[in-house]
Amino acid sequence: MGKVLIIDLAICNGCHNCQVACKDEHVANDWSPIAKPQPDTGQFWNKVINLERGTVPKVQVTYHHSICQHCEDAPCVEACNAHAIYRRPDGIVIIDPEKCRGNQLCLEACPYENVIYFNDDLNIAQKCTFCAHLLDQGWTETRCSDACPTGAFTFGDEDHPQIKEKLAGAELLKPELSTRPRVYYLNLPKKWIAGAVYDSEVDECTQGAVVTATNKETGEKVSTTTDSYGDFWLRDLPDGTYTIRIEKEGYLAQKLGPVDATQKDQNLGDITLWKG
Repeated sequence: MGKVLIIDLAICNGCHNCQVACKDEHVANDWSPIAKPQPDTGQFWNKVINLERGTVPKVQVTYHHSICQHCEDAPCVEACNAHAIYRRPDGIVIIDPEKCRGNQLCLEACPYENVIYFNDDLNIAQKCTFCAHLLDQGWTETRCSDACPTGAFTFGDEDHPQIKEKLAGAELLKPELSTRPRVYYLNLPKKWIAGAVYDSEVDECTQGAVVTATNKETGEKVSTTTDSYGDFWLRDLPDGTYTIRIEKEGYLAQKLGPVDATQKDQNLGDITLWKG
């Protein structure tokens, strides 16, 4: 029966309470043998990252959370030649501060960016512990999950009915890896393609135009219609390259592309429809 953390990015409002609570719990506090004190600057064991997506005026901000994934097949465990990293029966991965020799091999082995930190003063690697010291005292929450005002964090036993229900719709951060992490995400941001359609002859926004994106690799289609401002958003697109077709009765169809939605979200800007 292992512990898991589920983070719902759709209801995270970027308040940083989780990040501050982690600091409050670990800065200047020695929780050996689980963890030595976290430095007051430079380390964020649960870090809130603002992802700014798109270009003006089609812009969105998503609040992402960077945290140790507590992998069942953790590369850091295998990489540590001091045998300082171990996985507890509840699935939590711990760096033993007494055994760590500061070789930093775990930092190099971890496939998740900036979740293991190096403490130069103590000459040890450090990271999120799922607040194992509190769990061992009877707590059922981590400090970050306890501090979240929106309920974006759900922590607990993976076989609990509420956890199992949420896990059914959750995703992994890097599903292509075989690390079997214990941190899951709801509503991970997918790519989008946006723009605005207008009639240049009358200088008006074009409402009700049908915009269809076709994935060039799979042929999958996603459609939407423009609103009263002529705006459209094609959301939750799988990574890929798309052709865009815009149609409205009385107008010539407009075709655009290829549009690469592999690396980033795309704002196509203002698009003109001409009367047919």
